[in-house]
Amino acid sequence: MNAKTNFNVKMNKTEVVAAVLPIQEHWLPLSNLDLLLPPLDVGVMVCYLNPIIVSEKNKNLEFGSMVKILKASLAETLVSCYAFAGEIVQNSGGEPEVLCNNSGVYFTEAFADVELKEINFYNPDESIEGKLVPKKKHGVLAVQVTQLSCGGIVLGCTFDHRVADAYSANLFLVSWSELAQSKPLSQLPSFRRSSLFPRRPGYYDSSLNDLYVPIPTPPPTKPETVNPNDQVISRIYYVTMDKIGHLQSLANQDQKCTKFKRSKLESFSAFLWKTLACGIKETSSFKKIRFGMVVDGRTRLSNGDDNQDKLLKGYFGNVLSIPFGEKKVEELKEKPLNWVANVVHEFLDIAKTREHFLGLIDWVEARRPEPAMAKIYAADGDGPAVVVSSGKNFPARKINFGWGDPVFWSYHFPWVGKTGYVMPMPSPKGNGDWIVYMHLLKWQIELIEASAAHVFEPVTANYLNLI
Repeated sequence: MNAKTNFNVKMNKTEVVAAVLPIQEHWLPLSNLDLLLPPLDVGVMVCYLNPIIVSEKNKNLEFGSMVKILKASLAETLVSCYAFAGEIVQNSGGEPEVLCNNSGVYFTEAFADVELKEINFYNPDESIEGKLVPKKKHGVLAVQVTQLSCGGIVLGCTFDHRVADAYSANLFLVSWSELAQSKPLSQLPSFRRSSLFPRRPGYYDSSLNDLYVPIPTPPPTKPETVNPNDQVISRIYYVTMDKIGHLQSLANQDQKCTKFKRSKLESFSAFLWKTLACGIKETSSFKKIRFGMVVDGRTRLSNGDDNQDKLLKGYFGNVLSIPFGEKKVEELKEKPLNWVANVVHEFLDIAKTREHFLGLIDWVEARRPEPAMAKIYAADGDGPAVVVSSGKNFPARKINFGWGDPVFWSYHFPWVGKTGYVMPMPSPKGNGDWIVYMHLLKWQIELIEASAAHVFEPVTANYLNLI
C-alpha cells in the first residue's frame, strides 16, 4: 500500500483545558539551565490502533469517550504539572519566566481522512507537520487528538522547550496516562529550583567558554538567494538491532578493556559523524564538522543524598548540556570508526560530572541577564554541525490511556536553525531496533540515503506491522 502525505485534516473543535483544582497565581523562574534555551517548540506524537480492534472490552469506547477521558485526566495532570497550564512572560529584568496562572492548554479535536497504515511517517514534513502535531499559538503546551478513518487515534503535543526537556515531557505523558486509568502517579514532578541554584561564590572551568557563548545581537537581515541544499528537512528511519550491534563492534575494535567499551549511542554517533564527513567533496568549502550530543544532568548532579536524588528524578525543566567535538573532514574520512568513537567518548566525558553541571549553572549566572546558548548552535564554524539527543528511554509502554499500547511514536523538532538534530528512540517492535528522527540539511539526508541506506531504512507501515 502506498503511503499518503496528501490527506486532509479537519480541526473540529478547540477548547481550553485548565487544571481541575484552583492554582494560586505565582511566578516560576526559569533555572539557569532553562535560560540556555531560546524560544523553541518541540513536538511529540503517539499513535494508537482502533481500540475496538485491539480489545473486546473496548467495544463501547468511541472517539468521543476517549476525548472525554483525555480532557478529564489532562485537567488532573495540570494540577501537578502546573507549569504546562501557564504562559511565558518577561520579568522586570527582561528574562523569561513562567506565569503560573492556570490559563490552560489549548486542546484540539480533529479528524484525518487517512488510515494509520497509510500515513507516510518516513516524511514527517508532509504527513505530521501542521497536521498531526499542533502548532502552539498560546501558552506553554498545545494538544491535538486526531481520529483516523480506521478508528485509530494520534495524540500530538507541542511544548515550549524553555519549560521542559524531553525527560520532563516524558514524565508529563506518563503522569497523564496514569491518571487516565485512575492510577496513582509513579513520579511526582518537582519544580523546586533550589536543585539548580548557583553557588556563592560561583566557579566554573574556562573550558565552558568553548561550549557556550553569549547570543550575539543579530545584524539586519538582507535578502538572500535560497540554495536548495541549505533546505532543512525531516525524515524518520529505523535501524535494526543487528546493525547497531555491528557498529558497536567496529567502534570497539582494539578496545582491550571491556570497562572502556563504547556504548551503542557513541558507536551510532561516530558512524553518523564519519558518514557525513565522507560525503563532503574535496572541492567543498567545508573543512570541519562539529558533532555534539545531549547529556542529561539529573544523575550527574546527584551527590549521594537520597532526598536530592528523589528531587532530581522528578525535576521538571531542563537539565541538559551539549558537549561537542570539532574535527577536520579529511581526518574523519581517513581514520577508522573506532578512532571516531574514541573522540565522541572523550568530548562526552567532559559533561559526565557533577562539577560540569554546577559550573555551567555558575557560568550562566556570571553573565545574566545576557542570554547565552550552546556554541554548537552558533553559526560561526567553517562547516556543518549536528547534535544527537538520545530518546532511548522514551517510556512508550507506559503511555497507555486505557486503550492499548502505542504502535508508533516519534519526537518532532523541525526547528529553524541549520544545525542538524537527530534523536534515536526505541522501536515499537520492542526487539532492540531503533526509530531515528532526523532533521538535517537536504544534502545530508541525500548523502545518508545514498551511502548508508544499509543502516538507515525508511519507516513504513510494513515495518510497523500495520498492514
